[in-house]
Amino acid sequence: MASRRSVSRIALNVLFDGTLAALAVPLARWLASPEGGILHPVWPLALGAAALLAGGLPFRLSTQYWRFAGIGDLLSVAGASLGGAGLFALVLTLAGVPLPSPSFPVVHALALLVLLGVPRVAYRLSQRRRGGRGAGEAEPSAALLVGAEEGTDLFLRALADEPRAGLRVSGVIALSARQPGRRIQGQPILGTLAEVGAVLARLRTEGRLPGLLVVTAELSGADLACLLEAADREGVAVRRAPRPTALHPPQRRGGAEPGGIQLRNVMIEDLLNRPQVPLDREAMARLVQGRRVLVTGAGGTIGSELARQAAALGPETLVLLDNGEYALWQIDLELSESHPQVRRRAMIADIRDETRLRAIFQDVRPELVFHAAALKHVPMVEANPLEGLLTNAAGTRHVADAARAAGALAMVLISTDKAVNPTSLMGASKRLAEMYCQALDIAARTAGSGMRCVTVRFGNVLGSTGSVVPLFQRQLERGGPLTVTHPDMRRYFMTVREAVGLVLQASVLGAGEAALPGAREGGIFVLDMGEPVKIVDLARQMIRLAGLRPEIDVEVRFTGLRPGEKLYEELFHGREPPAPTGTPGLLMATPRTADPAIVGRAIDEIAAACRALQERQALATLARMVPEFEHNAAGSAAAPAKG
Repeated sequence: MASRRSVSRIALNVLFDGTLAALAVPLARWLASPEGGILHPVWPLALGAAALLAGGLPFRLSTQYWRFAGIGDLLSVAGASLGGAGLFALVLTLAGVPLPSPSFPVVHALALLVLLGVPRVAYRLSQRRRGGRGAGEAEPSAALLVGAEEGTDLFLRALADEPRAGLRVSGVIALSARQPGRRIQGQPILGTLAEVGAVLARLRTEGRLPGLLVVTAELSGADLACLLEAADREGVAVRRAPRPTALHPPQRRGGAEPGGIQLRNVMIEDLLNRPQVPLDREAMARLVQGRRVLVTGAGGTIGSELARQAAALGPETLVLLDNGEYALWQIDLELSESHPQVRRRAMIADIRDETRLRAIFQDVRPELVFHAAALKHVPMVEANPLEGLLTNAAGTRHVADAARAAGALAMVLISTDKAVNPTSLMGASKRLAEMYCQALDIAARTAGSGMRCVTVRFGNVLGSTGSVVPLFQRQLERGGPLTVTHPDMRRYFMTVREAVGLVLQASVLGAGEAALPGAREGGIFVLDMGEPVKIVDLARQMIRLAGLRPEIDVEVRFTGLRPGEKLYEELFHGREPPAPTGTPGLLMATPRTADPAIVGRAIDEIAAACRALQERQALATLARMVPEFEHNAAGSAAAPAKG
């Protein structure tokens, strides 16, 4: 129901429009036939007002919000003007009153359009000026918009409706070479994205350099990186425009001030330039839906995302297993809010505890097991080698054996690129885990029954616990320096959501009914990680994204390789030639396999040595089983020069 204030506003609009409509009659009479007199000075005025109000009813002129009058409102005014002029001429003709001239209805419609439309436009412009900078407020920042498409048009319209946004647009950078020289909403298109460096340099020499570039287009990857570099050279910050759904007209409710346009920071994920990989969600749903699913390491970065995506596919029961109470509570709480219909069980357990693990699996009887629990931080495992071996190698065997004994259909092992030609204990222990799961899988497929084991290998995920991106963020918050071990250090990166989506896709190909031939031979799925990224470039980009300048505002300091690290990670061993899977984003490593009994005995020997604190014996067995393991135990003592 309309409020009293709304009713009074509508009544005021009716009175104002009626008065203007009445004035339009003598104006149109004079314009159509200047030599004639005013036609019946009283009742034609009232008739004109009534005709406009009747003609304007379908267009709801009286309910228009003048402050936000736009093209749609002016079209309504035009329709009401035509309708009102037509009704007025019809009534005069039916009453036997001759029209002043044959062109009178057209002139009358134009007069109505001008008298009704101009005040609305003028009021909107006056409100925009009144809503501008007040006493004591800072001068709006000059900005260039990047992208001359619909996003730029929407942003300019939203900016016009929010004068307190603190931005003054002075031009546009286009993405297409055909657009420079034109204008969009009066703003000149100064050049293309390839010319942004030259445009900024020219504006600097002219004393018109903006303080901000606002990206309104879907820009990512190399194009976005070039834009950031050009902006960095001139000391210009880069931000993203709000999403179109956030660009709504401000409203005053309860006397509150309208909210400003909230610009977004450019995210490091935007620089990866990874195309969206199409996933077979229906096949994933067929694999997960209605089944009992267990996720180990459910509180970690990969495990929690596996739990989220699995919950969305409708399992019968989702078991969350982790040895960290707080992390387990967090993901359980999140899923209770996002997927309350999914039955969940949150269970605290350590995968090194074989007895506890077997009891849980016998109780739950999972059909699908996603094994993400591991110790993944290279320096931490180097400092605690026995714990790393017990968790990554023995723990994986415990999970696989417990799942097989409980009658699971499939187990999916989350592995790492560090398992390829490993130089760290973490990588070598994960390679041993891969070997055991491969061996179990081959044995089950050869027998024609038993649990399928799917191994999925990939590199770093952005923002994961203990990874370089959160480290750089913490260092930036403290003002630097950002520490990089070596200027040539390179790593593969992808987003956690993309990685887990591909893990589920690999699960379909490896454990589904139409498993790939390579998967039937113990093949390892490898996610296509794209090109490796130099860590020093990543550090500099994060400094730029924070609106700072590398080596000027924040130092990048090289510290030398840490124990277990290597400069370049690999996704395939030299004797594992990659093979296509027919699915975008997924490759397969030709397997190097071993007998499960041999691998199992070796893992048992390593576990016994670890529990007896016999580190040398455990490492000797590991080296025998993973002959390509070249342990970089000392790291690099000498750090390169600062760069």
